[in-house]
Amino acid sequence: MSKKVLVTGGSGLVGSAIKNVINEESPADEVWIFCSSKDADLCNYESTKQLFEKHKPTHVIHLAAMVGGLFHNMNDNLGFFRSNMTMNDNILKLSHEFGVQKVVSCLSTCIFPDKTEYPIDETMVHNGPPHDSNFGYSYAKRMIDVLNKAYNQKHNCNFTSVIPCNVFGPHDNYKEGVSHVIPGMIHRLHKLINIDNPEIPQEEKEFIVYGSGKPLRQFIYSLDLAKLFIWVLRNYDSVEPIILSVDESAEVSIAKLAESIAKAFNFKGKIVFDTTKADGQYKKTASNKKLRGLLPDFKFTDFDVAMKTSVDWFIEHYDEARK
Repeated sequence: MSKKVLVTGGSGLVGSAIKNVINEESPADEVWIFCSSKDADLCNYESTKQLFEKHKPTHVIHLAAMVGGLFHNMNDNLGFFRSNMTMNDNILKLSHEFGVQKVVSCLSTCIFPDKTEYPIDETMVHNGPPHDSNFGYSYAKRMIDVLNKAYNQKHNCNFTSVIPCNVFGPHDNYKEGVSHVIPGMIHRLHKLINIDNPEIPQEEKEFIVYGSGKPLRQFIYSLDLAKLFIWVLRNYDSVEPIILSVDESAEVSIAKLAESIAKAFNFKGKIVFDTTKADGQYKKTASNKKLRGLLPDFKFTDFDVAMKTSVDWFIEHYDEARK
């Protein structure tokens, strides 16, 4: 019997990347169904149940979430908590009720304690409160790990989770005030170059980067993450979460990120840092030691190459990109 894999959030950044990889693979023993918010309201139990009744999945990759960048989180911690808690509870409850063989849910490195030792690893998820800026989203995501272990303890369910570092790539959400750092900066630089004050020469324009540029982040290209997600679905059977991240040595500053985006656009102007804007956490370096122990030869895409591909995709698909 073939696997029937239901992917929630299937039209988003990671879902689109997984679809891309699966289309290239064309696995004979797997049927993949990519769902979006148009197919079901995952915050509504009955709507989610109808989705499960329609597709009867044997496996689930749960990507759907209410997500946003730093400032969106700061403005609506309650909304992020309630929406994600409801969505996650519905998915796992129905996965159990429909006898789903395996669920892989997507967490985030922002769930880790604000005050902690670095690098962070999978054992440290619940060691203290997350950063104040996004505590609603962070606690809701942490509860997936709690639910996974509770379902495993009571019903022996094979529910697990992955913890990616910051993801970027084609099909991201570029909506200003909502997007994460990379798509937000890509959209703003595109507007600066092509739309804002066209009479001003590019060399005289200033690309404003929010914050000091000093915070450090690890970024993973969506297609790399997609390949790792598929590997987890097929090969990783522990209830304990696993971090899917680039190596610690690949960590970059926000300033370096801005330079990479500017290079991808061939921007000739000046990069300026607006220090009146919040930086958020200075760093949240994650260890991928567990992943490397299981998959030592995996090669991540070069950061600048992945950035160039992402920027080119946005330019080419500007009219239909989420913005």
